[in-house]
Amino acid sequence: MSDAGDFVDRTLQYEATWERAAEAEARYGNKLEFYGASVGAVRGTIRDLARRHKNMSHDEVTALSSELWNVPVFERRLAAIVLLQSNVTRLDNTDLTRIEGFLRGARLPELADPLTFTVVLPLVQALTGANRARANASLARWASDGDPWLRRAAHGVNTKIARV
Repeated sequence: MSDAGDFVDRTLQYEATWERAAEAEARYGNKLEFYGASVGAVRGTIRDLARRHKNMSHDEVTALSSELWNVPVFERRLAAIVLLQSNVTRLDNTDLTRIEGFLRGARLPELADPLTFTVVLPLVQALTGANRARANASLARWASDGDPWLRRAAHGVNTKIARV
């Protein structure tokens, strides 16, 4: 595990309570594990990470987001989303492949929806020219994919963009 990944994981576990973990499992089921850290703790952990690791590069941000996502723990995956949200201006259309994998493994609307509306949507809206055309092609493919989370994301992004 990277130093940054270790910091995030250790901090989330430190901020957790077994009561919150049990409540989360009762609410969301057992599709993922739960540490029991609050959303505020997740956001604060990523803020602290940004202070500790100033000026993370695009590759560092995306690698860390994958490292966090790869362990099926709700708070780690939420931290990956918050990390991407915080760095969405550094992302480009090529990152949609990684995000597609995240959406396929989201398992819960509480992960898929923030990933869709606070990462994919602003990412796509900021693209122009050929990069926007490639992103639109990805969204079109997602819209007809067999995975319900991809279809949901494509529909959500396309609906929001159509309203603008």
